[in-house]
Amino acid sequence: MHSTLPAMNDFSRTLLVWFHENGRELPWRETKDPYAIWLSEIILQQTQVKQGWNYWERFMHRWPTVEALAAATEDEVLREWQGLGYYSRARNLLTAARQVVDMGGFPTTLDGIKQLKGVGDYTAAAIGSFAFGLRAAVVDGNVYRVLARHYGIATPINTTEGKHEFAQLAQSLLPETEAAAYNQAIMDFGAIQCTPKSPHCDLCPLMESCVALRTDQVGLLPVKRKTLKVKTRHLIYIYIRTHGETAIHRRGEGDIWQGLWEPVTVDSEEALANHFPKAKLIAKGVKHVLTHQVLLADFYLWEADAKPRLPDEYIWIGEADIDNYGIPRLVDILLSKL
Repeated sequence: MHSTLPAMNDFSRTLLVWFHENGRELPWRETKDPYAIWLSEIILQQTQVKQGWNYWERFMHRWPTVEALAAATEDEVLREWQGLGYYSRARNLLTAARQVVDMGGFPTTLDGIKQLKGVGDYTAAAIGSFAFGLRAAVVDGNVYRVLARHYGIATPINTTEGKHEFAQLAQSLLPETEAAAYNQAIMDFGAIQCTPKSPHCDLCPLMESCVALRTDQVGLLPVKRKTLKVKTRHLIYIYIRTHGETAIHRRGEGDIWQGLWEPVTVDSEEALANHFPKAKLIAKGVKHVLTHQVLLADFYLWEADAKPRLPDEYIWIGEADIDNYGIPRLVDILLSKL
């Protein structure tokens, strides 16, 4: 393997040798189809490979081409996405698919790829290198960790300075002719070898040159500046049942779960008592953790002979038809308790 690699620095060479022996076999790596690669990258932006794999296969089966996906409705895509979270990714996915169709095909330059909705520097570099062989370094959580530890970099990775420093270093390490393999190698190395907790330092091929290992800082790097506070939020849902029908509404812009559907909501216990005085408590304080919010949901059942008056945003559907609508994972959990 060593003799077949072009001239490059020892770090990059070592990663490629390691990747040749230990890299993950993933279906989207077996193709140069930019649609399949782009789809995998969007799904895996905030999702572990094990979970994302199943979603990727489902999407590819249902919409095997970007043209097929572009023709889907938002509700269909959101429904297929259910359980993955960060639903803006699903909406961006559909918008970008329609952009690609309007362009007449996937753009083949980094700047062109970045024009697609939901595609940033990392995703553009991944698509560009994997699908088109562009010499663009990916920088994700795995890459930050490997580089920070190996080179002993304490600059916080979530600062402008840190992002610039790591991006420059990553690009400088990229081999001239092995961009795709190297990008996959360093990501896999971070996922398998140089893991966040309990990395396999005793079996690491880079142990002799790793600054963090030599200075006993493996558990301290990379550094991330704490900026966000997690807030707790209380939700009250009422599932109305009237002769086999129930009421739902679509969540609006500027909040979690934009575009997804949910049952009737009220903003206080007082409103619940005033409008649904005989509602039956099904579940109390069901906890659901998002990135920056902890949700505590109460779930009630209200059965009535006549449909109550509701705001215009609500629609009535057959209870069995709720499976045809994209709903948040939390609502899915609550409905399972009925």
